[in-house]
Amino acid sequence: MNRRKERFRTDKILQHTEHFKVKFNETDALGIVWHGNYIGYFEDGREAFGRAFGISYKDIQEHGYATPIVKVLSEHQKPLRYADDAYIITTYVDCAAAKMIFNFEIYNAKDELVCTGETVQVFTDFAGNLSLTIPPFLESWKKKVGML
Repeated sequence: MNRRKERFRTDKILQHTEHFKVKFNETDALGIVWHGNYIGYFEDGREAFGRAFGISYKDIQEHGYATPIVKVLSEHQKPLRYADDAYIITTYVDCAAAKMIFNFEIYNAKDELVCTGETVQVFTDFAGNLSLTIPPFLESWKKKVGML
C-alpha cells in the first residue's frame, strides 16, 4: 500500500470486520467474482467502518463535505465464487493530510487471504472545491477515537 510510512501514525489502529455472502450477480461467466466488484466490497467495508466508528458518509455530509475517491488499489490472490461466505477487514490509516486512507483485506470462509486493497479519499465541498486543510470535524473525530 503506501510506501511512505513516516507520514502515517501506526500506534493506534482502527479496524472493522464485516461479513458478507457473494451474490450471483457479482460473478462473471467463469463463476468467480468479477474483479470490479471488489471495489464494491471496499465500499461496503468503508460504510460499515463509518457506522461502527461514527464517521459515516452521512456524518461527513452533515459537516458540509464530500469525500470522492482519488485512488484505488486492488490486488487479488484467490477467487471468490457465488454463495461463498467471506469477510472484509477495513483499517483506517491515520495521516496528517486532509484525506482518508483505508486498507482492506478480504478473506474467504477458510480464512485465506483473497484480496487486498487501498482507497484514498479527499475532502471537497459540494461544489467540488478541494479542501487543503483537515476539516475541523475530522480533527474532533480523531481526538474522540484516540488518534490525536
